[in-house]
Amino acid sequence: MSYARDLTAIRALIASHKRWDHVFALCGLAALMVGVLTFTALFADMAIDGIPRLNWEFLTNFPSRRPAQAGILSAWVGTCLVMLVTAFFAVPLGVATGIYLEEYAPKNWVTDIIEINITNLAGVPSIVYGLLALGLFVYQFGFGQSILSAGLTLALLILPVVIVATRESIRAIPQGIREGAYALGGTQWQVCRDHIIPYSSAGILTGVIIGMARAIGETAPVITIGALTFIAFLPPAPVSAEAPFISFDWVMSPFTVMPIQMFNWTSRPEAAFLQNAAAAGFILVLMTLAMNGLAIYLRYRIRRNIKW
Repeated sequence: MSYARDLTAIRALIASHKRWDHVFALCGLAALMVGVLTFTALFADMAIDGIPRLNWEFLTNFPSRRPAQAGILSAWVGTCLVMLVTAFFAVPLGVATGIYLEEYAPKNWVTDIIEINITNLAGVPSIVYGLLALGLFVYQFGFGQSILSAGLTLALLILPVVIVATRESIRAIPQGIREGAYALGGTQWQVCRDHIIPYSSAGILTGVIIGMARAIGETAPVITIGALTFIAFLPPAPVSAEAPFISFDWVMSPFTVMPIQMFNWTSRPEAAFLQNAAAAGFILVLMTLAMNGLAIYLRYRIRRNIKW
């Protein structure tokens, strides 16, 4: 009888714990649906207002004081060029820093302080980076209100994200892979080059693209450094027909980006400009979703091709 009572008590305890598991799962699902449904509602409202305005002229026209003739050509070109500069500086520096801190740096109080500061920098408001860039890049270094200044500002913004993502991806690699490589006579650099970087590349790539997706929608930093709200010309082309065929004049060119163009349109009282802003926002969200979708696809392909 005692055994039966104990067995019944154990079953009751297990059932009670399972009920709490179901309650927690329902709470998590409700929290998830709040975020998903909110985004879906906002995106649907933006699509309803903006899709009728989408056409080829909207993508290829410059901004105009007439809403029916206004387009986003200079804005999306400027956005692409700024993202190019951002990736050029943030990705190599962030990945190299993450590898050094995780594989090479000695474990002492100095590296502890660096790690704490990097983690804290990931949560600093973006306007702070804009003020830093205004004093450092625009005035101190003399880069002015250029694509280079904007790219460096956003690179500083996403640099902590790239570093943290790189370190977390490296930490996920089993220690046995390192020990096996060292046992076969590999140097520390060979272990990093042939094992650590390839195996962690999926997570690193995901962190990089998520950071870029954050940077593409930032407005405060680029407004702080003086991005133009109305620009009716394009930067010089990166490729020319004359030797040396590659030009970097576009790096120092004035610019605008899509969030600023949207801000300019929403500040106008005409309803047609609000429709233009909704259309530009719809395209910007699609670009962000495409970048995140690319991250998921590349992560899946890389993980499928890697054999542990």
